[in-house]
Amino acid sequence: MMSGAARFAQCGTPEQLEVLHDVEGDVAAEMQAHTERRKLWFPNDLIPADAEQTAEAEAEIARMRDAARGLPDTVRVAVALNLLTEEGLPHFHRLISTHLGNSRPWAAWNRLWTAEEDRHGCLLRDYVRDARLFDMGALERLQFQYIEAGFEPEWEQDPYRLLAYTSLQEKATQVSHANTGRLCASIEPMAQRVFAHIAGDESRHYQFYRAVFGAILKRDPERALNSLLKVMLGFAMPGHAISGYDDMSEVVRRAGIFCARQYRKIVDELLDFWQIGNLGSLSATARELQDKIMKVPARLARMADYQDAKAARRTFGFDFIYNRAITA
Repeated sequence: MMSGAARFAQCGTPEQLEVLHDVEGDVAAEMQAHTERRKLWFPNDLIPADAEQTAEAEAEIARMRDAARGLPDTVRVAVALNLLTEEGLPHFHRLISTHLGNSRPWAAWNRLWTAEEDRHGCLLRDYVRDARLFDMGALERLQFQYIEAGFEPEWEQDPYRLLAYTSLQEKATQVSHANTGRLCASIEPMAQRVFAHIAGDESRHYQFYRAVFGAILKRDPERALNSLLKVMLGFAMPGHAISGYDDMSEVVRRAGIFCARQYRKIVDELLDFWQIGNLGSLSATARELQDKIMKVPARLARMADYQDAKAARRTFGFDFIYNRAITA
């Protein structure tokens, strides 16, 4: 019979692989809790596209399309960035498989997570197509370029970093979707409904990843703290390989949808959930890492202040909105 370490491939030290094996029970329990919390939905539940379409459904599409004309271009940029990020799903399925291996229950979670996440890109694409928000040819070229470019975070074959990253990233994505939806709500309610469904999924995924990383922290605190510190300081949203990402994310930041201050709140929330400041029985190295991690929120606050201070009004343009000028 293979040991826990032998059943994992490619990523992690022998000690890390044994820990990943040890927490399989936690993974299975969190998967069960996840499926009990969710109410499974599908894109067609929100935006029907059946062959035998009802008159009511056709009227709703017409209403949605008419109302969507009122969405400001700053919101359209956020919608585009959220859609493109969700369409990067192949990158993440591969990364999870590479870093966590193909044994149960890690592989079962990866398949479940991927199936749930796949609906997000499908739903957003259905929405933007039916609402006629973009130059779809331009958006499709961006999507193609992003998938072709890949997503290769510098995790140094460290599986703990994947779990630390997904804990942060799932919450960040939830915040971005929820805030985008709120900006749409008074103009085009279906957009808010779409983003609320996706944000709800991201919240549940966040709960899974933070719980599993918490289980690893308990078993291997020094290595887990080291991985967490590196990820927190080098965090970048998964869409950073998208062409024009910097300008798109700057528009989103200036619109208050997602910025360094919101990232700091996420870090604070996770440090509190994991009780990082209260971890005891640590090695000298782990205590040093603990101290550095607890200083990260203050560092992020200074970064946010710096961003705000240097931000002069700018004009942006994107081909997927026909290069209309956005001044922010």
